[in-house]
Amino acid sequence: MKEKLEMSEFFPVEPEVIYRAWLSSEGHSQMTGGEASCTDKEGDAFTAWDGYIWGANLELTPYSEIHQTWRTTEFADGDEDSHLVIKLEPENSGTRLMLIHINIPEGQTQYEQGWIDHYFTPMKEYFGE
Repeated sequence: MKEKLEMSEFFPVEPEVIYRAWLSSEGHSQMTGGEASCTDKEGDAFTAWDGYIWGANLELTPYSEIHQTWRTTEFADGDEDSHLVIKLEPENSGTRLMLIHINIPEGQTQYEQGWIDHYFTPMKEYFGE
């Protein structure tokens, strides 16, 4: 059975700021601390964390949703891509980021802590708490 994660975090910036950073090579690299190559074009490929993560932009709704295929070097060659949905909703004077990660290969539950350690924690520092 495939794994699924649903997580959320608050950041004290507008949704547009997170959206633009997520889909920009420079912004993604700065907010996570790992080198990334990204664009804001549907169909374009991306890499993150020095090539550990890669995928493609499936559907982009400016400043509110990002849908991507997603896989890491830990996926077996025969594993299907997982899918990542990032939802950005205004909340108080910032943004609630909701992360939905589905179709993760069975047993690869380490990504929940990975999202915390390599995305949410450095993003809190980058965007300010």
